[in-house]
Amino acid sequence: MWLSKPVYEALPYYYGVLGVVALAARLYVDYWYWPLICTIVGVGSLAAGVFVWMKRRDHRSRSR
Repeated sequence: MWLSKPVYEALPYYYGVLGVVALAARLYVDYWYWPLICTIVGVGSLAAGVFVWMKRRDHRSRSR
């Protein structure tokens, strides 16, 4: 899958913001299983953001 350069460059930040927002929403939502869902989405998004950022950094350092 090909992404345009601005979207590709912003992807780790998008994941990070999504993770922080989901973890913050966990504090305010208290209905059904939403706190658990927000925790899973938040931690998963933060992990995905770190993973994409590290893979991109490693690839750029090897290509130099």
